[in-house]
Amino acid sequence: MSLTGSAGTSTLYSWGNGLGRNRANCGACGSRWDNESTAPAGSFAANSFGLHDMHGNVLEWVEDCWNDSYRGAPSDSSAWERGDCTRRVIRGGAFFFDPRFLRSAFRAEFRSGNRISDFIGFRVGRTLTP
Repeated sequence: MSLTGSAGTSTLYSWGNGLGRNRANCGACGSRWDNESTAPAGSFAANSFGLHDMHGNVLEWVEDCWNDSYRGAPSDSSAWERGDCTRRVIRGGAFFFDPRFLRSAFRAEFRSGNRISDFIGFRVGRTLTP
């Protein structure tokens, strides 16, 4: 399993190890939306893959089933479809969370049947063919 950070980096954030200011939306990120609301899509610089707003704003509900550790996780970046699939993984921090939750290594669980939250969303992805 690769231990790199987001966007293929080995840093805490896709832009480096320091939080800086106005690079994400969280409880102390230095953006005009901190602790208030979500920011409009594309409000922050893209990472090296061209993806915007990968840290903060809202937690992202991902396809991975919940597992207590990374033991047995896929090593090819595919979704982890084994484990407790009644609970899914959420990542990325939210507009009122402490900055430590923005790290790519942060993950928490969320019940699959729970539909009520104003701070959890999802990112639509697709496979591009050359």
